[in-house]
Amino acid sequence: MFTIGQVAKKYSLSRSTLIYYDSKGILKPSGRSVSNYRLYSENDLKLVERIILFRSAGLSIESIQPILASKHGQVEIALENRLSKINIEIQELRTQQNLILQLIGNDSLSSNARVIDKTTWVTVLDKAGLDDNGKQKWHQEFEAIAPEAHQDFLESIGIGSEEINSIRKWSSKN
Repeated sequence: MFTIGQVAKKYSLSRSTLIYYDSKGILKPSGRSVSNYRLYSENDLKLVERIILFRSAGLSIESIQPILASKHGQVEIALENRLSKINIEIQELRTQQNLILQLIGNDSLSSNARVIDKTTWVTVLDKAGLDDNGKQKWHQEFEAIAPEAHQDFLESIGIGSEEINSIRKWSSKN
């Protein structure tokens, strides 16, 4: 059995975090010492590792609770929900990034911001030797393999929704 201090040190967590997990019911210690201190078993340590893993994936304590209480189905649902939220957050951050660059109006900052726009991307494709057929093939493969990622990419380079719809339609043709 391990004391709360040993568990906290082993996983670089604070004692208060472990007490919080206990209060939320996701990590109840397996025992208590004669002095009523929390004691954790090997199984408890495995549970700590799962909690840390889920927290690292950005899951809230509230979403971790049902995962730990159930079997596999709940894990997939929670992770799919988190992934969906991450995709939304990424798009919101891209929008903010582009707006900030527009407000600053300093083109030299674009390289530091890790942003590529449509013009730069088309230049890359041209320099890579892709003609219009090659570009269409590139888009067709992207659309076929990962349509949502294709959409995200087109949005990330600053293309508007009408043009994106047109490109995706053009990409879907055989």
